[in-house]
Amino acid sequence: MQKILLEMLEKKAAYLKKIPLRELIFNLIVITFVVFLALMPTGFQENTYSDSMRAVAKVLEVNNDNLLKTASFVFEGEQVCKVEILDGPFKGQQTLAHNRFMGRMEMDKSFTQGDKALVVIDYTDKNIRNVTMIDHYRINLESILIGIFAIFLILFARWTGAKALLSFLMTVLMIWKLLVPLLLKGWNPIIISLYFVVTATSIIIFLVGGLNRQSIAAVLGSLSGTLLTTILAIISGHSFKIHGAVLPYSESLLYAGYAHLDLTQILIAVVFIASAGAVMDLAMDIAAAVHEVVESKPDITTAEAILSGLNVGRKVVGTMTTTLLFAYTGGYISLLMYFMAQGTPVVDILNLKYVSMEIMHTIVGSFGLVAVAPFTALASGILLTKRAV
Repeated sequence: MQKILLEMLEKKAAYLKKIPLRELIFNLIVITFVVFLALMPTGFQENTYSDSMRAVAKVLEVNNDNLLKTASFVFEGEQVCKVEILDGPFKGQQTLAHNRFMGRMEMDKSFTQGDKALVVIDYTDKNIRNVTMIDHYRINLESILIGIFAIFLILFARWTGAKALLSFLMTVLMIWKLLVPLLLKGWNPIIISLYFVVTATSIIIFLVGGLNRQSIAAVLGSLSGTLLTTILAIISGHSFKIHGAVLPYSESLLYAGYAHLDLTQILIAVVFIASAGAVMDLAMDIAAAVHEVVESKPDITTAEAILSGLNVGRKVVGTMTTTLLFAYTGGYISLLMYFMAQGTPVVDILNLKYVSMEIMHTIVGSFGLVAVAPFTALASGILLTKRAV
């Protein structure tokens, strides 16, 4: 066993020696940046009280006597559960917990015996005063799912998979620690979001693809598509006259003390943020394809390499556009079902602001995809080939 481990370490060391020093330094810089983001406070404190705490509890018994059925599928009233606290200073104690129904299916939750729940414990000194059921506990399942995904990604892509995981973590932290707090503070949504997209896209491409000409071509192509998407999003956002309150929970955000926010500007920013991933993906696909062509045929001319990139781009753009359609409309399928069930005329459906917003998302994002293909093919052909004399 020790011999096998030594062989694995030797192979890993030999592989790391093949990686250019500049890429190792860049990877270390990104890791340092991720650690910094993880430790950096958001500037917004969680709502916690000195005499309350959150804990995980197991449902032992359920009493539904105080529930009132107001419709065949809607309840109001209170569900009383006997629970056992699974962690924290009250671990092992059994007590009653309350789960209140508001008559809204998207907000209400129902517990059965054996469920695990996230609860808030109100206490005095060392005694439990009241326990409120928050929701089903899902953190463990989320952790398992993320862990399995990470293992499969690393097994398949190895070192590139590890860098992809690092870029994923960095993007999550940039959204949570930088983008969201700055938007809440009232900074210009379009400028901040564009800066976020440009920074994240560049770091991700260079991290996954390496510090080479292929990555430079992908970055240039991706940023060209992002720039066009941003311009069209600004023009369309104002022309469509759709208020940003169509975004989920945006109106509640105004009532929570953030009336200074420009929701329409945030909606415009959402349009090009949402398409940034597909634009980056397409740019990397074309740059990688041109790189493979040049590697297979080193004497290829710049014009031939550009043409190869364009041929790849034409095929990929068709499926990518449909990918955006699936991604944007998938969340509104129930809304479309409701309209059809009610017999709503198609012209009314297409003119509704929710549907118009998704149409704007899809078409503006598709414009960015169409633009990124020729730009990336051009940049790849110029950067990756030897210029003819």
